[in-house]
Amino acid sequence: MSFSRHRPFGLPVLAVLIAATACSSSDDGAAVAVPRPGASAVKLCRNLDGALPPKLAGLSRKDPRPASALTAGWGSPVIILRCGVPRPPKMIDPKVAEGSDPDAVAGGVNGVDWLMERRGDGGYRFTTANRRAYVEVEVPEGQDSSTVLVGLAPAVKKAIPEGIAD
Repeated sequence: MSFSRHRPFGLPVLAVLIAATACSSSDDGAAVAVPRPGASAVKLCRNLDGALPPKLAGLSRKDPRPASALTAGWGSPVIILRCGVPRPPKMIDPKVAEGSDPDAVAGGVNGVDWLMERRGDGGYRFTTANRRAYVEVEVPEGQDSSTVLVGLAPAVKKAIPEGIAD
């Protein structure tokens, strides 16, 4: 068999795949990786999902794909929350603790401690600290991250107890 025999079949399949990708990329819903935490963190994350606000920083909740109690989203460009993520490496970096890493800063907002990391695209990633499960929030460039964290603090305090994550 020669390659040219299969080529006409391969091109239409490739065209269909490209068209399907183009259609899905114009979808409103963002796609995110769903964390895979242990059973205790899953329970806490489900509690958090039920406590999250329907609006955050004035933006309506629109959860990403695939649907999961471990992820949530608001607005467009989307603010993404993922619960049950692993501890970020920067959380144990001594440079962060002493304040000499300009891309990672620790701080608290309304009773919830966060590690703030600047992303290369101009946005920020925040991860809870001193809680029984790690909650990560990605705030795109142009969004007021302080309003986002203030809006999430009551739900995090209610659903994720203070302590050390497994």
